[in-house]
Amino acid sequence: MSHPEIVGQEEEAAAQGVIADGRDIDRYRSIVFPNAVRELRKQQGFARLLALSAILPDIPYVRLSKIERGEVVAKAAELRSIAVAMRVAPEALLLDIDDPAFDIADWATELQGWTDEDIAEDRFAVLLAAAIRARRDADRTLSIPNVERRFGIAPVILSRLENGYKPLGRWNAQTVRAVCALLDVADAPALRAYVARADADGTLHAYLPAAASRAARIEKTRARIALLREELHDPAQPVPVRAKAAQPLRAVATAAAPSEGEAAVLAAIEQSDTATVRLVPVFGAPLADGLIDRIPVGRTVEAPRHAQPGSYGLRVCRATLGPALPAHAIVVVDPDRFPSSGGLAVVREAGGLRLLVVTFDRQGRMIGYSVNPDREIELDTLDPADLGTVVAVLLD
Repeated sequence: MSHPEIVGQEEEAAAQGVIADGRDIDRYRSIVFPNAVRELRKQQGFARLLALSAILPDIPYVRLSKIERGEVVAKAAELRSIAVAMRVAPEALLLDIDDPAFDIADWATELQGWTDEDIAEDRFAVLLAAAIRARRDADRTLSIPNVERRFGIAPVILSRLENGYKPLGRWNAQTVRAVCALLDVADAPALRAYVARADADGTLHAYLPAAASRAARIEKTRARIALLREELHDPAQPVPVRAKAAQPLRAVATAAAPSEGEAAVLAAIEQSDTATVRLVPVFGAPLADGLIDRIPVGRTVEAPRHAQPGSYGLRVCRATLGPALPAHAIVVVDPDRFPSSGGLAVVREAGGLRLLVVTFDRQGRMIGYSVNPDREIELDTLDPADLGTVVAVLLD
């Protein structure tokens, strides 16, 4: 069953190929998988996502957070694991976006309460996306590799720009200069004037639906949810089994022995019903440019069992990865484990340590990025000795 009001408006906008004003910009273009994870999580007593993440070791916290926010489409196996952890049917995690009772504006809590300035800047981000698409379409020599070579815009950044990923003011100065060079304007004010002219004369109209089409988003979401329903009903797929809780474990911690200025990782197993508590030292003080100084803070935290002996705690210090990982959080870093996509990594630089989200670009390169400051680092080119993986996130 279709939602006549939403679908009618969106198909009309798509058919016209014109986005006339801020109302028609798809503010929800980043939400490709609205779901019931957040609502059911709270109903099941998991007040924080971190509590649910703690019993889902196979799904990195950042990945789980993006699933809950609808920014990525969950795999059927992930939905099964989440459902087992919350003791619900996997299908209960899916929403019917064509149900007249479904309202994405109500579901997308993080996009509520936008100011007029927020809406205007989001609109400009989409217009800029269309302008870049138009520029590259007019000059077929501006392939993705050539844009990177001539203007220094990495493929992953170009993709975000061409999809209106974030407002102009949130891009760093280097990226803004590169975009200005690509569009052959002098500076940011000239860039805004250029985009306004292109919008006024109709140059951007044909490219706007590709950058912010409600109809395309809804159709993609509808198809992916339908496929997930089929996969969840496939009897050939294994069903994860949650192990029964054993008798309560008696935790035993041993005294820390200093080693080269740091507390060593502690372990003790006394009896078969005794759990090992692995305490690791915590470091971290804020530095400029989002870096973290590796100095001890005089405390320890418990590390997960799979963390290797050289693991340590690191204070986040600033919300460099956005609100999902607040400044007061402590991450447990395993320097002997190489990062994987969807997780978090710590890079050792000359000035300190940097916390990054790990992903892949279109060329298959492993990229680490932070939000504030805006950084993109190609991880494949770094010495593995300078990389570590976040294996746990702790919130005080």
